[in-house]
Amino acid sequence: MKGVQSTYHHSYTLSFLHVLFLFHPILSIDVNTLSSTDSLTISSNRTLVSHGGVFELGFFKPSALSRWYLGIWYKKLVSDKTYAWVANRDNPLSTSSGSLKISGNNLVLLGQFNNCVWSTNITRGKSTSPVMAELLPNGNLVMRYSYNNDSPSGFLWQSFDFPTDTLLPDMKLGYDHKTGRSRFLTSWRNFDDPSSGDFTYKFDVRRGLPELFLKKKYVVMERSGPWNGIEFSGIPVGGRNHPVYDYIENSEEVTIRLLIANQSIYSRLTIIDLGYLHRSTLIPPSRGWSYLWTFPTDDCDAYKSCGPYAYCDLSTSPRCNCFEGFDPMNRQQWDLGEGSDGCVRRTPLSCSGNRFLMLRKMKLPDAKMSIADRIIDLKKCEERCLTDCNCTSFAAADVRRGVTGCFIWTGELYDTRTYSFAGQDLYVKVANVDLG
Repeated sequence: MKGVQSTYHHSYTLSFLHVLFLFHPILSIDVNTLSSTDSLTISSNRTLVSHGGVFELGFFKPSALSRWYLGIWYKKLVSDKTYAWVANRDNPLSTSSGSLKISGNNLVLLGQFNNCVWSTNITRGKSTSPVMAELLPNGNLVMRYSYNNDSPSGFLWQSFDFPTDTLLPDMKLGYDHKTGRSRFLTSWRNFDDPSSGDFTYKFDVRRGLPELFLKKKYVVMERSGPWNGIEFSGIPVGGRNHPVYDYIENSEEVTIRLLIANQSIYSRLTIIDLGYLHRSTLIPPSRGWSYLWTFPTDDCDAYKSCGPYAYCDLSTSPRCNCFEGFDPMNRQQWDLGEGSDGCVRRTPLSCSGNRFLMLRKMKLPDAKMSIADRIIDLKKCEERCLTDCNCTSFAAADVRRGVTGCFIWTGELYDTRTYSFAGQDLYVKVANVDLG
């Protein structure tokens, strides 16, 4: 939606505004666009406000230190300022003399000596058509040509392609085939320092099957399990207040986005500096966030907490359990409640004489050593795994309409757990003599 222009070119408009301010001295006009002839500066305290007044873009200083940032926050909804995006998170302005303006086709943030601190870095060829920046009602800052092009296909650049620590509705995580860009969340360094922290939340689509990973630097902390058409098997939709995703896979992208059924409710997913994901919502007229869901949820969410060929179950003591046909690798440690060494087969697999153990309501294993075939049915999948000497397990790839497609694992099975209300059937190959 087009916003009110930030500059006025007709004397009639200027006179009209003058009259308004004369009789209403406290009146302010929210502007959601920035033209090539205008700018925002820290000293002027001007901002862009999205149509409807939900989001605001401007400069902020989160601590007593002289560090200024360009960001987007919720404007009138919340009692405490809640930030949704930061442009120059790793390159703050050191003084209060920064300015935001349009230069050529780019939106640029300039420092004290007109040095470029941050830019949209649009590299496509220059055009004689004027460009503008606009803050959309959903919190997306976009660059587009001043004439029409209100649809995403006409955007020259958008902040939604460069998330910081917050996933908003309509924002996507995942991989863009056209640009080669991967969109993911990165925590703040701490509560008053928006620079990139240690934790990331990434939708990894180039590592076997599509999964979400919560990492501390390069170390996997938690894993979502692969997408099965409805949910990630390790973040079951059956859980209370769980965020619901829309999965998109085509020739241009493999992404997920946060779905909100009720548009009058404001919701966000944030990765915090302590390594947790929070889903929070706000329902007007309330001005406080309600934290509805946190990940990791319990000890069984920890990555590889029970080692290979073992599953985590909060209802048992100890919580780590071997699959049927397997025994603890280290019985002494196992009896002490330490299951990270996992389990080993009682009888090594051969290329024949095997059957499948069916485990219900499971988080599917780490997809690193897996492949997907979305055409064959589950019976064909079983036959393929049975005749493949390297196959150790299989499961349905899509559970939306019956059971279709196939996930096949080779090698050891890691990072599984059981649920009481959700999860998926997992078929583990075991020597015939070890199944009752």
